[in-house]
Amino acid sequence: MRLATWNVNSVKARLPRLLGWLEETAPDVVCLQETKCAAAAFPAAEVAELGYESAVHGDGRWNGVAILSRVGLTEISRGFPGEPGYAGEPAEDTPPGTAPEAPTEARAIGATCGDLRVWSLYAPNGRTLDAVHYTYKLAWFASLREAFAAEIAAGAALAACGDYNVAPADADVWDPSLFIGSTHVSPPEREALAALRSLGLHDIVPTPMKGPFPFTYWDYRAGMFHQNKGMRIDLVYAVEAVASRVVAAYVDREARKGKGPSDHAPVVVDLGEPG
Repeated sequence: MRLATWNVNSVKARLPRLLGWLEETAPDVVCLQETKCAAAAFPAAEVAELGYESAVHGDGRWNGVAILSRVGLTEISRGFPGEPGYAGEPAEDTPPGTAPEAPTEARAIGATCGDLRVWSLYAPNGRTLDAVHYTYKLAWFASLREAFAAEIAAGAALAACGDYNVAPADADVWDPSLFIGSTHVSPPEREALAALRSLGLHDIVPTPMKGPFPFTYWDYRAGMFHQNKGMRIDLVYAVEAVASRVVAAYVDREARKGKGPSDHAPVVVDLGEPG
């Protein structure tokens, strides 16, 4: 089975690239993030022509996740139990002790695809260390851990893929000194990832296609991609039963090249048969 994850940064804007990539790469299951469209507007018909069923969780022009599968798509979960919501930064005149309604966002979708329980995740960014969005990010990860603990305890062959918006270690950013005091590298965020791994999840580190580091994201600013000044924030976490099947994994840098790319590259993981 070929499993892939890709933050497409708008599925509509990237649709021709996505369809071409699906034909060329032929993944069996694809996790998409930042689709930026409502579920009804997702191009399900276009991907169906290539043999893919779609499970979509999207509510408009922000966020959005999806799973495409040509090996079955059942037991779909849009969001996870206990998932916190985000109400935005409070207004300056918000009375102390009051909290506006915090609706959940379209950041997680799970489905059973063949013999795998697959999740496509788009973690909150966090913005700055003193922002309410950062507190929300940590709460989101804590609730995700509880949800995954329950699935793993039930025996799920779990593969959790997506844009985690956290670089697990200093080696996963091009210059750690430039990120001091920033989100994506703070100790609480990295501890949240470590808490996920403590459930028995393995970090499937892909082979880089340029240089020694398997970066998956590069800012659009001129030269960042070509100088390989990136980050590894698109991750595949899997239980031992899945991780032991990995025969190859790589960052598809070619998908980041050319006209109008996403600022992320796909991560592709090839799995052998169970056992």
